[in-house]
Amino acid sequence: MPALANKTYFNYGGQGPLPTPSLQAITASWQTIQELGPFTTAVWPAIEATTAGLRQRLAQWLRVPAQRLAFTENVTSGCVLPLWGLPWQAGESLLISDCEHPGVVAACRELARRHQLTIESLTVSDLTGSPEQAATSVQERLAAALTPRTRLVVLSHLLWNTGQRMPIAAVAAQLNRHTNQPWLLVDAAQSLGAIPVAEAAAAADIYACTGHKWCCGPEGLGVTALSARLLAQSQPTLIGWRSLSHEGDGSSGFHADARRFEVATSCIPLFAGLDQSLQLLEAEGTEGQRLERIRELAGLLWRGLQQLPEVETLLQEPPPAGLVSFRLRRGGGAGRTVQHLGEQGLWIRSLDAPPCLRACTHITTTAAEIDHLLAALALV
Repeated sequence: MPALANKTYFNYGGQGPLPTPSLQAITASWQTIQELGPFTTAVWPAIEATTAGLRQRLAQWLRVPAQRLAFTENVTSGCVLPLWGLPWQAGESLLISDCEHPGVVAACRELARRHQLTIESLTVSDLTGSPEQAATSVQERLAAALTPRTRLVVLSHLLWNTGQRMPIAAVAAQLNRHTNQPWLLVDAAQSLGAIPVAEAAAAADIYACTGHKWCCGPEGLGVTALSARLLAQSQPTLIGWRSLSHEGDGSSGFHADARRFEVATSCIPLFAGLDQSLQLLEAEGTEGQRLERIRELAGLLWRGLQQLPEVETLLQEPPPAGLVSFRLRRGGGAGRTVQHLGEQGLWIRSLDAPPCLRACTHITTTAAEIDHLLAALALV
């Protein structure tokens, strides 16, 4: 990874560095397209092979049939495009956790404004104990928050700010027992490539992922897994030639599967790059083995932070994945701390809600890098 040659990097939750083989795959794909095309009869089989290969690989990762996967540019579009195509009725309610990303929250607020929906909040930001304790609390709070008007629940799989894991499969089962059977939208930006996702992806109605964070793929490409019932009820909102079953003159119907939410031209070399990054991760062990390594490193950092008297971690127990969020009791503020560490070649991130610092450990992180970060924080 060229990006790791000159820095100590803890920002996988923002963007993962691109491995050299993935960069080479992108370049090779560009070369092939230009040699065959870029718009000739000869180029289309190569393009189809690239996109179909990645769709099938992601289907294996998510354990979801390939026809229920739609390629998108990012998590936000993966959430919004199918969400806005659902049949909404004035007075229905959206129940959104208080740890959702602003992009998804803003989309839901605009959806509510246009359709005269109400928005309710589900508090999960204070769930700082074990994932098991959090799971119990989430289900209890959800039971108390659901009403006859609740039509959608929005809950991330791995909370991007506190780092806590949410019990997505259990929540889905709980919603299925509710009178309205509300849809479940899951922001999985911090999940794919970091934790096992199959159970949650199969349970949610919308499970939106990106390839540029924990998968260490290129930015600009993501995937969303859609439930069978959502595909039966949701119609495209942003429409292009890829939404159509036959391009023709535009008079054909939409794809019957998730491709109806794909819009138009995509950058095909990005597909080759993400496919290569996923293969590199597969070569490092099973998803369970990779998570074990990530948790080991996150736990090492978390325990080191406990030894610093001016540091307070958001979670009371070692994180369930690689997101380690914490606060400093002194210093010049989170932004100044990030800048100060960056001047030393150490890169973490500051967050606004809740105000904190966040460092991410991945399978590429080393114990020496963690020691380096802890030593620098001790001097802030």
